[in-house]
Amino acid sequence: MMTNWRDRLWLVNCSARRGLVAALLVASLFPAPGQETNPQRPGSHRAPTAEMLPGKGPVQGGDWFDKVWSQRRAEFRARRALDRGAIVFLGDSITQGWTDVEQRFPDWKCANRGISGDTTRGILFRLHEDVLDLAPAAVVLLIGTNDIGLGGEPEDVADNLCMILQEFQKANPAMPVVLCKVMPSHASRQRPAEKIRRLNSLMAALAQRFPQCHLCDTWTPFADADGNARVEEFPDFLHPNAAGYAKWAAVLEPILRGLPRLPRAASDGGT
Repeated sequence: MMTNWRDRLWLVNCSARRGLVAALLVASLFPAPGQETNPQRPGSHRAPTAEMLPGKGPVQGGDWFDKVWSQRRAEFRARRALDRGAIVFLGDSITQGWTDVEQRFPDWKCANRGISGDTTRGILFRLHEDVLDLAPAAVVLLIGTNDIGLGGEPEDVADNLCMILQEFQKANPAMPVVLCKVMPSHASRQRPAEKIRRLNSLMAALAQRFPQCHLCDTWTPFADADGNARVEEFPDFLHPNAAGYAKWAAVLEPILRGLPRLPRAASDGGT
């Protein structure tokens, strides 16, 4: 039996330490709501691993992509209320780089949801939170060049695009989707013209299967005689410059003007 005060104090301290350890263990196993530690769930700031992504083919990875994914999706969450009901421009770095899209189309409310490096599998993963949760009036989709650049096959990219279009149809069959052809690039960027031609042919056939889908030819105006990008519009044979974006806007605007009930820009008294 422990009778002196030092023994009693030691016992109290041991009990307290055991209680603290137990509390920490419970907290680690059952985190409080909003404090979950899994960084790979849908809605996470980090890019998901390949095992988590739906669809077929390669995925983007690397610390640089995790950083871009984190930054962009944090921006999207911050703008969610503002961007509800907009025309959503969805895609990879070509879309992300269209920083003046609202100025290009001043008549309409627009929201940019491009992430540099993204693939069709990445789009499938973030489709609901980044796009469908906004209840968009329409979607302008340009995706697939990174799939090809990472070694993907056009047939797998087309299958993933079909899944994306099915999700759009399921969410709102009346929502217009403008499906843009993959822009030309160059074999030096691991994007040979033959593969892009095959993919765009499959995309054209796919668009005919979905009544809400409108095909936008963003290949023909850009391709040279060999099917490659022109350096005057794509200085690195991948990303358009100001002249390239102006040409994209020129082929896209007539399609958008033909769509019903597009949201007016706030300056025009729209939402």
